[in-house]
Amino acid sequence: MKKIILDCDPGMDDSMAIIMAAKSPAVDLLAVTAVNGNYPVDVTSTNARKIMELLDITDIPVARGMEKPIVRESPKDPFTHGVDGQAENFLPDPKLPLSEKHAVDLIIDLVKENPGEITLVATGPMSNVAMAITKAPEIKPMIKEIVAISGAFGLNKYAFLNATGDTPQSEWNVYVDPEAAKIVYESGIPLVALGLDVATYFDVNFTDDDIKLLDESDKKEAKFLRQAIRYNGNRGFDAYCTVIDCMAVAYAIDPTLVETMKVRVGVETKDGLTLGMTVVDRRHHFVWEQLPLIEIGCNADYGRFLKLLLGLVLE
Repeated sequence: MKKIILDCDPGMDDSMAIIMAAKSPAVDLLAVTAVNGNYPVDVTSTNARKIMELLDITDIPVARGMEKPIVRESPKDPFTHGVDGQAENFLPDPKLPLSEKHAVDLIIDLVKENPGEITLVATGPMSNVAMAITKAPEIKPMIKEIVAISGAFGLNKYAFLNATGDTPQSEWNVYVDPEAAKIVYESGIPLVALGLDVATYFDVNFTDDDIKLLDESDKKEAKFLRQAIRYNGNRGFDAYCTVIDCMAVAYAIDPTLVETMKVRVGVETKDGLTLGMTVVDRRHHFVWEQLPLIEIGCNADYGRFLKLLLGLVLE
């Protein structure tokens, strides 16, 4: 069983990612760490606990993390997840207490307690992860790998057509804290970055039969997903918006779902038109060897992904 820490900024799709990670028998969810991103960290850490209580889970710590990016102010997300940050599911206020540890310290401690075993799954800005490996650089070789919803690499039209950052070709998590992303990309820790190329592909959608299964289910998590799909549909967005971050958890569960390739990638940290861009050097000559070599997602089996997701939600 793969040990994971889920670092996230719930958000409707992060909420679904928590559900997947908590319910999958293939992974051992050691902790959920919340970060500023889609919403301020007070909201994201509350929403994470709401989901844990929805699932009746009280023995997995939820920790509050970074309040803002490591060197800049936080931008406002142009895409709203509703007034509650969870597609207006309006879950009850949580009674589950936050961990006494800051998310950064919880990540450091868990990695040290489980050297070489932990996969960090990052579905929000990388502020917590970057701060953890900066505060305790000795943990870098102890981290098995990082799997992240991160970047837009220009491998297909969806990479930039669905750009989620507030610049034309950026992805939200990198755009919010590009300095943190740069630290993580350049850390030498094995990194699988699943960009918008695979995470916002329009084939990630639900059939009428899928919707019927959700409608007929008495599972609270199924009702949560159904409301999120309804909420996005009423705003003119396809259902894939509800499950973008689930692709990272799905990869952690079953890496065969996503085809990856190794490329050299740089993160743009200069303000302006290109802030937050993840620039891939795919040239066969004069390649910038100083750029970090990472794995990026280039294709995914969306049918199997949705089957896995629905199976976990409905079981």
